[in-house]
Amino acid sequence: MNRSLSVLLLLALSGQALAWSKQGHQLVGELAQAALDPAAQAEVSRLLAGEPDPTLAGVSTWADQIRAESRGTGNPLGELSSRWHYVNFPREGCEYAPARDCPGGDCVIGAINAQAAILADRSRSDEDRRNALKFVVHFVGDAHQPMHAGFAHDRGGNNFQVRYRGQALPEGQGTNLHGVWDYWLLQSAGLDNPAYVSKLLQSPVPADPTLGALNPPLQWTLESCRLIASEQAYPRRPGVTLTDAYLDRHRPTAERRVRQAGDRLARLLNAALAPAP
Repeated sequence: MNRSLSVLLLLALSGQALAWSKQGHQLVGELAQAALDPAAQAEVSRLLAGEPDPTLAGVSTWADQIRAESRGTGNPLGELSSRWHYVNFPREGCEYAPARDCPGGDCVIGAINAQAAILADRSRSDEDRRNALKFVVHFVGDAHQPMHAGFAHDRGGNNFQVRYRGQALPEGQGTNLHGVWDYWLLQSAGLDNPAYVSKLLQSPVPADPTLGALNPPLQWTLESCRLIASEQAYPRRPGVTLTDAYLDRHRPTAERRVRQAGDRLARLLNAALAPAP
């Protein structure tokens, strides 16, 4: 293993990996961009003109970047949005109480709804709408990562320590369950973005039970939370060593969630960016 790859792996295993990892968010962006209708595509291109990478994939990790910057520079937008990346439910089950789980709209559910409304409001400045677009792209991805709609008692698996030992790191390394779901489930497939997009597009998007819901982002997070139990995502106890068998068992779930996120993001953007009647 070369030194640069070793450094990357150690950073990921430290629990500091970005949500869904950079690749995961980029995959959501690429899948969504391919499904935009012409009007939404044109408005996305206009709003993102001047960005270093003016695509949905290119801006998909901006929300994580400004949050990281806020820790050192006090970036007010990063600090303001720090609670928008997740929602935590009680340990007993996936039951949502807004005042408890999303006070003041400060959770991923409230953030998607609020930022989508800003994006759709043509009276807002281009800067406001551009930021809203970048937030929406990221947070729809976050809502579909099960540990971002996990349990409050262990901060969505961040406090559930495990070790990983497998083909990528045969010597083993400490991490946490959140980091495994953020990073390793997708990265361990060993595919670059074009190959992964091609693979994901080969399978149809699952039927969407959230179509027509009054609050789709809420339903997306409830799906994520319930997957934690139904997929038996938690090992028997903290401190166990996870192997490639764990990754192989849960990777299809992660891939399905990325596929769903791309489809739902495209639908949200097509609606928010539709021409005025």
